[in-house]
Amino acid sequence: MRAIWKGAVSFGLVSIAVKLYSATEEKDIRFHQVHRTDGGRIKYQRTCSVDGAVVTYDDIAKGYDIGGGEMVILTDDDFAELPLSTSRAIDVLEFVPAEQIDPILFAKAYYLEPEGQAAKPYILLRDALRDADRVAVVKIAIRQREQLATLRVRDDVLVLNTMLWPDEVRTPEFGFLDDDIETRPAELAMASSLIDSMAADFQPDDFTDNYRSALQEVIDAKVEGREVVQPEEAEDAAPAAIDLMAALKASVERAKQARASSEKAEPAKKPAKKTAPAKKAAAPRKSTTTGKAAKKSA
Repeated sequence: MRAIWKGAVSFGLVSIAVKLYSATEEKDIRFHQVHRTDGGRIKYQRTCSVDGAVVTYDDIAKGYDIGGGEMVILTDDDFAELPLSTSRAIDVLEFVPAEQIDPILFAKAYYLEPEGQAAKPYILLRDALRDADRVAVVKIAIRQREQLATLRVRDDVLVLNTMLWPDEVRTPEFGFLDDDIETRPAELAMASSLIDSMAADFQPDDFTDNYRSALQEVIDAKVEGREVVQPEEAEDAAPAAIDLMAALKASVERAKQARASSEKAEPAKKPAKKTAPAKKAAAPRKSTTTGKAAKKSA
């Protein structure tokens, strides 16, 4: 990995020299625009809309459109005078509980690595954050833009998550929010049952990008000159006006069947561990008195 930023974390009177690395990378398959007939790459020239001249990077400035066809042009000197006091510092503002920060605010994640002799204060901040069970709210300037961010611990490494400013989060303005719509207790209970039947521990490695895999297969087939075999896709169910309770019940039943089939597949790998519990599960069925009493109460 290549460091994209160098600076220091200001933790009270303690300064921790760090390097910033991108913690994530997109795995999307990228394409180039090419000429369909010969595969030549398509090139673009930067031209001025006023005189049509080709413009080099040295002659390109930043302009702000104020409307009415007028443009305010900003120079490098204008940006240099801006008060970016945190250009090479990560200033810790406060420490807050992680659950108080809405995930919608998070933008991008970065790893922090101590630089030089900063390993000890780095570990001190890391351990203190972990013991306090809080995250640090900080400010950082990346690519000439000041950003709000958090510092937290992940796998014994400090992770910086840049955040959106509050005014960058849109307010949902949907008509149904003003409607008086209520759910019946039976519907809510059935929906809760569906959630319980599909409950699991999140394992990120269990999920894959099927589209990217299929697209890579198409590309590999093109390279090797073989025919591409497309997998059969399940037909989309046509939308129908069905009873909500019936849909919930069917969903619960399908979720239970899916879980049962997955649990049956596991004993094939470890048959010895699954044999004993099967006998215990059959024991309650011998009590006929309980079954009759249940029928009468029903």
